[in-house]
Amino acid sequence: MELQNTVKEALNALYHHPDDAVRMQADRWLQEFQRTIDAWQVSDNLLHDSSSNQETLIFCSQTLRSKVQRDFEELPSEAFRPLRDSLNSLLTAFHKGPPKVRTQISLAVAALAVHVPAKDWGDGGIVNWLRDEMNSHPECIPSFLELLRVLPEEAFNYKIAARPDRRRQFEKELASLMEVALDILRACLNISELTEQVLEAFASWLRLRHRIPSSTLASHPLVLTALSSLSSDILLEASVNVISELIHYTAARNSGGVVAHMPLIQVIVPQVMSLKSQLRDSSKLVFDSKHNGGNRNVSSSRYFQDEEDVKAMARLFADMGDSYLELIANGSDESMVIVHALLEVASHPEYDIASMTFNFWHNLQIYLIERDSYVSFGNEASIEAERNRRLLVFRSSYESLVSLVSFRVQYPQDYADLSREDLKDFKKTRYDVADVLIDAALVLGGEATLKILYMKLVEPGGSSGNGEHNNWHSAEAALYCIRAISDYVSVTEAEVMPQVNNLCILLLSDFLLVTFVRLSLSSIQVCLTIGAYSKWLDAAPTGLSFLPSLIDILVSGMNVSEDTAAAAALAFRHICNDCGKKLCGSLDGLFHIYQRAMIGEGTFKVSAEDSLHLVEALSVVITELPSDHAKKGLEVLCLPAVTPLQEVINQGPLILGQTTARELTVHIDRLANIFRYVNNPEAVADAVQRLWPIFKAIFDIRAWDMRTMESLCRACKNAVRTSKRFMGLTIGAMLEEIQALYKQHHQSCFLYLSSEVIKIFGSDPSCADYLKILIESLFSHTICLLKTIQDFTSRPDIADDCFLLASRCIRYCPDLFFPSPVFPPLVDCAMIGITVQHREASNSILTFLSDIFDISNSSQGEKYASIRDNVIIPRGPTITRILVASLTGALPSSRLETVIYAVLSLTRAYRSRALEWTQDSVSLIPSTAATEAERSRFLRALSEVVSRGDVNALTISIEELSEVCRRNRTVQEIVQGALRPLELNLVNGVVV
Repeated sequence: MELQNTVKEALNALYHHPDDAVRMQADRWLQEFQRTIDAWQVSDNLLHDSSSNQETLIFCSQTLRSKVQRDFEELPSEAFRPLRDSLNSLLTAFHKGPPKVRTQISLAVAALAVHVPAKDWGDGGIVNWLRDEMNSHPECIPSFLELLRVLPEEAFNYKIAARPDRRRQFEKELASLMEVALDILRACLNISELTEQVLEAFASWLRLRHRIPSSTLASHPLVLTALSSLSSDILLEASVNVISELIHYTAARNSGGVVAHMPLIQVIVPQVMSLKSQLRDSSKLVFDSKHNGGNRNVSSSRYFQDEEDVKAMARLFADMGDSYLELIANGSDESMVIVHALLEVASHPEYDIASMTFNFWHNLQIYLIERDSYVSFGNEASIEAERNRRLLVFRSSYESLVSLVSFRVQYPQDYADLSREDLKDFKKTRYDVADVLIDAALVLGGEATLKILYMKLVEPGGSSGNGEHNNWHSAEAALYCIRAISDYVSVTEAEVMPQVNNLCILLLSDFLLVTFVRLSLSSIQVCLTIGAYSKWLDAAPTGLSFLPSLIDILVSGMNVSEDTAAAAALAFRHICNDCGKKLCGSLDGLFHIYQRAMIGEGTFKVSAEDSLHLVEALSVVITELPSDHAKKGLEVLCLPAVTPLQEVINQGPLILGQTTARELTVHIDRLANIFRYVNNPEAVADAVQRLWPIFKAIFDIRAWDMRTMESLCRACKNAVRTSKRFMGLTIGAMLEEIQALYKQHHQSCFLYLSSEVIKIFGSDPSCADYLKILIESLFSHTICLLKTIQDFTSRPDIADDCFLLASRCIRYCPDLFFPSPVFPPLVDCAMIGITVQHREASNSILTFLSDIFDISNSSQGEKYASIRDNVIIPRGPTITRILVASLTGALPSSRLETVIYAVLSLTRAYRSRALEWTQDSVSLIPSTAATEAERSRFLRALSEVVSRGDVNALTISIEELSEVCRRNRTVQEIVQGALRPLELNLVNGVVV
């Protein structure tokens, strides 16, 4: 009684106390209480206590539901029947009580049924028991109907801590009682006020993998009721849910496919199609309402006041399109009726409704285009003929679609006042519409789609084409759409693209006359469109003639605003990437633009981040130059970045040490991009050699500064990647520098840079001596940093880059790595860190171990197998135990794939020995957590990998063992306590 009062007091404090600290304390106490064994009895008592207020009832019903779902195993087996009876009495007691409480109790009963087999439940299982209870308590039928509805839903609720075998068994039990459930629902149809509940429950049961013949369903009273209820305001949503499930059922391949369900389809489709006129009327009313101050003519044709009703109807059309795609793609007259209905949905003024069809148009496009859809037609001529026929049939539909969706990307009049969330939604709308336009371009062809969109650009309200600005919204929207399909317009297109480019030139000068917001948005779109068609500018005969004017437009855009400058810089990069050879003769002008942008001269508004686009642009053009010219061009390109760095260094170590990281990295990042995109290895190597004194000065003084070191290491990495063996004169000094600095400052980026060096130089015998010294130095110091799992948790970046480097060593210089004295302690270090919760670090460690296990798979790696075995075999039992612990809860279930591969690699490498290790590890799991049968199933699957290589069976069995051992917190703690994955530490170089 005292604990019950404490719960009430805590709830009162949680909901009503004015002090936040008190409320938080009450919340923490209540959460802890829900995990206790006492929560069962206390919650049950308070639910039966007539003096409990609604807050108490809701909390206790939620607690009891959660306990049944997650902690049912806490109770002794004999507690089941009293618990069932208590829940049943609560269900009847609250049949007119708070709906939230009744729902929680229903979920608790359903969860109990998932745990308890039908034979133990008694009365022929829960459905038969439920039928008897409804007969005994007719006044409580609404409560029991809610329970009947949630039963099949809970079969797929993985919050319920049921074993996989029991979950499958429960689903079979429900499927076998399908007819009983439908009989109950059919009987309840006689009570008219329960029709909505009956239909919702029917929809829920249809989600089960039932095998009711379509001919039976086609005339079933529940189906006929759902179809006839489509005209009912009250029952529309419930009936739509039923029909949607029926549509999905008729299309499911495991139920026989569409052809087997034609009797049911022939009943469903006409009824759904009858909603088309109502959908059209609702669209008109929405449009009229928006354009008449929100007034609604309720005396006109039936008006769906709830937008959800319209969505429900639209969902049926979308479901038909998605489910009957194969039939529709044939292009028959009957199927085109559905297509036209989907165009009606796509034309609806409400975007949320229109967008329901987007998935259909995408999948139809794939079906029309992909060759696999036509293999049944035999030879190539027949395939091509059928493909062309279908494309012609659907041509007008996709042309209409382009017009129907393109206006949706238009900025609203109140764009400047949109909230952040609304702006986010609008941007997503634009991305979605762009995808639909791409689908249309794949069916119609890019040129045909471009013509439709171009007409939107020049039609009244867009742009007159003579520089007169009529409506910046529509012009900007048309350009956005034109840009969206740029990859699908042929570079040989000569009719529309020249006119588009001319309009871009006119539009930008026109936009300069309007307000700042409009200017910025419109100019951005002009710039991005220019950049999107850079390949056309390179290939088209008239492309060269446009380049000077278009580059001038981009330069103008760099002066408008930061956003427009970003778009202009991006477009400038695209043009230089694709038209680099044509621009080699204009290098002086390009350098002038570049230098002005780098130093922020005049009104240029290019940000530091966006300036990297210009760096890449000029780097690509320089790549096209002859070698001697490229070296000079590279020197000029580096100058705006090198000069400020040299100035800081010249002021002495004190100033260099006090300079903010941002003041340095903005220039270093530009050099990093130059080294990445100037594809002239010799020129880049020469530049790095000249710049090494600057780099060394920054390394020496700023080694403590992670941000600057990451930027500088990125520049060095790009230089190594581009220059490769031309870096020979500088690479030694670079490695000597980072090796010394890593000992002092432990920056993970030094490891990352070393990985790139290993990739390029690892197989070079002339580099073997200093690479051996490098990896032994780096690994030995890293091992000293990572002695416990807490060290891995606090330094995940070092762990990640260390084991990425180790995997690189295995691939590119195994002759240096495996014989090295650091190999055994590095494996020990990896064993300690396997269970680190940081995703990248854990994945790097597991990949490293898998690479070790897999080394003998290649002919070159076989010679290292004996060295590997001398290290791995003594540690095999421990490694296996940690991997099993990782599978069963030490790592999140999202990492299973990586852990499974490590187990698979270990098993393939050590076969029967690995089976013994695994058997010993699995035997540590108590039978209360995993039964003998569950453990044996996993071991058998592992044995199948050894004998027959059956990987799929192993994956399934591991996933099931993982689910069993994670089914609730108590079980997971028991398993991890038995396997002890976190108890490893490195002491004096030995794992203990």
